[in-house]
Amino acid sequence: MHEVWKPHVVVAAIIEEDGKFLLVEEHTDAGIKFNQPAGHLEEGESLLDAVRREAFEETAHHFEPQALLGIYRWQHPGKPSKTYLRFAFTGQITGFDPTARLDEGILRAVWMSVDEIAEMRLRHRSPLLQQCVSDYLAGQRYPLNLLTDFADAV
Repeated sequence: MHEVWKPHVVVAAIIEEDGKFLLVEEHTDAGIKFNQPAGHLEEGESLLDAVRREAFEETAHHFEPQALLGIYRWQHPGKPSKTYLRFAFTGQITGFDPTARLDEGILRAVWMSVDEIAEMRLRHRSPLLQQCVSDYLAGQRYPLNLLTDFADAV
C-alpha cells in the first residue's frame, strides 16, 4: 500500500522594528542555527493563532499578525520526505514578557540587521529565512482576509 505523503505545515513571524529583524538562535539536528520565530501548526489551531503562539513561545514577545507575507514550499535537501509548507506573516510586537521561558531548544531571541542576517547565511536553518526577509523588504504583503478558517463555522 502506498504511504500518504503529508507536508509539515508551519507558520513564521517576520518581525521588523527600526531596520532590525527578530530572529531566534536554536538547536537543530544540523547544529545551532538562526531562524524567524516559527513552528508547526497544531491540531484545531488557526494559522493566525499558531503564529501568535509560536512567536511568543520562542521570543517572549506578543505578536499581532497584520498581513500574510507569503506561502513557501521547501523540501529539506537532506531529508527528501520532509517538505515544509510555510505561512509567513508580518505584523507588530504588542508586548514583551521578560519572565516567560523560551521553548526548549531556543537559545535566545536576537534582533539583527539585514547585513547581519546576510553575514550569518551559513547558519540559517533554511533558505526560507533570507527569502522572507527579501520579500518583506520588497514590500510583498497580502491581506489576512485571504485566509478563511472554518473551525468556528456552524
